[in-house]
Amino acid sequence: MDLNTVAEILDARQPTPWRPGDAWLGGGTYLFSEPQPHLRRLVDLSRTGWTPVQHLPDGSLEIAATCTIAQLSRFAAKLTTEAAPLVEQCCRAFLASFKIWNMATVGGNLCNALPAGPMISLTAALDAECLLLSQDGVHRRVHVTDFVTGAGRKDLADGELLRSITVPARALTCRTAFRQASLYGLGRSGVLVIGTLDPQDGSFALTITASTVRPFRLRFPLPPTAGDLRTAIASTVDEWFDDIHGLPEWRAHMTFHYAEEIRRELELGETAA
Repeated sequence: MDLNTVAEILDARQPTPWRPGDAWLGGGTYLFSEPQPHLRRLVDLSRTGWTPVQHLPDGSLEIAATCTIAQLSRFAAKLTTEAAPLVEQCCRAFLASFKIWNMATVGGNLCNALPAGPMISLTAALDAECLLLSQDGVHRRVHVTDFVTGAGRKDLADGELLRSITVPARALTCRTAFRQASLYGLGRSGVLVIGTLDPQDGSFALTITASTVRPFRLRFPLPPTAGDLRTAIASTVDEWFDDIHGLPEWRAHMTFHYAEEIRRELELGETAA
């Protein structure tokens, strides 16, 4: 879609004072999908030259905000860590064409903060942190579960930039279990639940997205009983998402159902029939 109110495209490598009507341009799959009448300038990140995804010296994984889904998928194919399959599962949760895969960015998916955003699901489940850069050069780090605060809402100040997302090395060693549901065969995720089991201390975590307005990550020192897990979900999730992709009652029901499947898979080695 043409953005006929945009009068200028700026290079993000050149410092430019931020002003009302500015927006960061990554892949542009959201920006160019619908009218943006409030925008006047786009600050293009495509030539920043950031390495899409790389291992850091401490073993953690740094994903640049400009990393595309296709780049992340190709990198994941070479990963040998226990959690590697989860990366591809979340990439596939887009159910998008190759054109979207080659343009949509991990950072854009997080900053759109849509409940069904699979990069939110992935990075929240792996206990990742966002690195945010302000216009005055201040850096701050925020966990993904705190960065996305609601449907379409995020902890991002005016002009602040999501630079990268860092997945800790320990999270990459976890066993994972993935469940997703949609009302349609190729529809947007209505429920996406991920479990992780830490081999170092046996701790269990369950991350709930798509069915809720924001990501929830429930942690347990040991795998919980079915009753304890159900009670924890019921007491933690304060709002189930409601839109054309699923009623709150259906989303809640499927979340509880998948949570128990995941608990049994990771604790007992059982898988769904």
